[in-house]
Amino acid sequence: MTKKVFTKPLIFFVLSLIFILVITFFEIKHLQKISVDFSTKVLLVGILTFNAVAITTLVFFTIRNLYKLYYEKRENIPGHRFKTKLTIIFIIFALIPSILLFVIASGLSTNFINKIFSPQIGEHLNLSMDIAQEVYDQMRNHALLIAEESAKGKIIGKLPNINIYSVNSHDDSSDLIKDAFNGKKGTEIISIDDGDLIRAAVPSSKGVIVAEIKVPHSFAFKVERLREFNEEYLKILSYREPLRINYIIILGFVTLMIVFTGLWFSLKISSSITTPIKELALATESLKAGDFNVQVKSRSNDEIGMLTESFNSMIIELNESRKSLHNAYLESDRGRLYLESIMSKIRSGVICLNNEGIIQTINQSAKEILKIGEDLKGKHYNELLEKMKSEELRRIVKAIQGKKNRNIQRQINLNIEGASLTLSVFISDIMDYNTNSSMGILVVFDDLTELIRAQKALAWQEVAKRIAHEIKNPLTPIKLSAERLIKKKQKGDSDFEQVFDNSIKIIINEVDALKRLVDEFSQFGKLPEVVKTMNNITEIINDIVLLYKGYKNISFNIKADEIPDISLDREQIRRAIINIIDNAIKAMNQSGSIEINILNNNGKILLSIADTGIGIKDEDRDRLFLPYFTGIKGGTGLGLAITHKIITDHGGTIKVNNNSEKGSIFIIELPVV
Repeated sequence: MTKKVFTKPLIFFVLSLIFILVITFFEIKHLQKISVDFSTKVLLVGILTFNAVAITTLVFFTIRNLYKLYYEKRENIPGHRFKTKLTIIFIIFALIPSILLFVIASGLSTNFINKIFSPQIGEHLNLSMDIAQEVYDQMRNHALLIAEESAKGKIIGKLPNINIYSVNSHDDSSDLIKDAFNGKKGTEIISIDDGDLIRAAVPSSKGVIVAEIKVPHSFAFKVERLREFNEEYLKILSYREPLRINYIIILGFVTLMIVFTGLWFSLKISSSITTPIKELALATESLKAGDFNVQVKSRSNDEIGMLTESFNSMIIELNESRKSLHNAYLESDRGRLYLESIMSKIRSGVICLNNEGIIQTINQSAKEILKIGEDLKGKHYNELLEKMKSEELRRIVKAIQGKKNRNIQRQINLNIEGASLTLSVFISDIMDYNTNSSMGILVVFDDLTELIRAQKALAWQEVAKRIAHEIKNPLTPIKLSAERLIKKKQKGDSDFEQVFDNSIKIIINEVDALKRLVDEFSQFGKLPEVVKTMNNITEIINDIVLLYKGYKNISFNIKADEIPDISLDREQIRRAIINIIDNAIKAMNQSGSIEINILNNNGKILLSIADTGIGIKDEDRDRLFLPYFTGIKGGTGLGLAITHKIITDHGGTIKVNNNSEKGSIFIIELPVV
């Protein structure tokens, strides 16, 4: 690992060194074409190399940062979209003015260099040098002409500004005079302290004639300065191309520097935003994985720092909430296990449905009563109804669908796997009292099959006792009358005819009483099936009251709510109510008042019939609806038993209480459904 870390900088150093050497090589090769001194060449190579390396470094770091953006996008690192957008915006805002600046500045620098190295300047310098050279040439020609004329003897004496003399010996003479002694004329320019001296030498018979013309110091100085300036200009002119290239490199460096600075600032700013966001995203993933102890380090005091602090606070609150929720879940689970334990122990069947009709809970008693398994849990209740053959249950379920108040209690008969069962079913909403909305339906039922069989057996035992008692009562006078007739006939008493007539009447009356008993019992045992139609209970009560208008000492007081039509057997309900009113009139000895109240109470109709008779003893209240039990003299004990059967066949209930003032009150409850 250490070797790998050490190798990367070494490779980078070697590549950089090779790059610098290559650039230096091409620069030296290019500068060889320029006639400048060595030190200047070294300086130019150094400047160009530095600028090239600087530009290359900026290009490298710019490409490196852009590649980092590309890598983050390819790896889908959180925050790369925002960082890319911000970087593009910064680059655009930095690149556009930088390019404009580069174009304008490069144009200005090129124009400036072109003006400095203008061809007109070179032409003027060349023209000036040509003029100076021409002046000197004319002066040289003039000096040569004077020397020639003097050698011919045409000039005698002195001329102004011209010195003419002859040289007879060439010892210690200049090359010009030596050449003249050899027969070669010529001229030369000699620099002296106060100017230039133009000398011409011409061979003659007397030796060498020399003519000298002195150039004024001011003119000679100006010509020298012009020559030096021309040489300096030619030297600087060789810098033109390197300077232009260097200016462009410097401008390119500045442009790239601006772009790189913008890119660096954009990455720095975006990183200051995206790094906390990335940390928040990673912390969110850790939170999603179940780590509720994760915290994000706040790096600033700005809005991002506030967001980080809020996130940390949220994590702490979530952790506390999770612990509370975990404790609540444990508590709920304990409650669920406790409830399941209770439900498994109770003997009533319990089924819970949600609002979509899906079975959520089935206790053990429900499975045993209905002979179903755990597989029905999570399925629709229609699959349960398919197993239970009961049209009555289907009508109840259909009737309560869509109703707000779904509380109902019924006794229903159904068939499961060929076995007939009688169940007492209670259906109720499971309410959420915080929102006052239904969470589902609770169905509780008990198997009354064996209980009803036992009750029927006990009832029939009681009926048998009552029938035996009722039959025994008329048989005794019949037996006594027959024995009396036998005795009178055997004795031959004179009043036999009278006793015979009386005994026959007694026997006939008692036989008629037996016949009535048999007829009523037969009627009780053969009540017709309930045939329901839509009727209004208030109208039925009003029709019944009309039957008792002949009782002058009986008053009726009827109070009724707005009652809807309900499904019932009109004739049977009418018969049941007539039985109650007949018993009330008998209990009042045909004198008193009867108050009838009809109320609509939460989907049920409550019908109360109160009289002002003698009332009912507490010990007789539980047996009042049993067959052949009566508290009225001469009663058969079947009227209220028939009434009770009619009401229960309609899915209702009937009970009796003592009236608060006097007499008794019968309360009948009938379902609206």
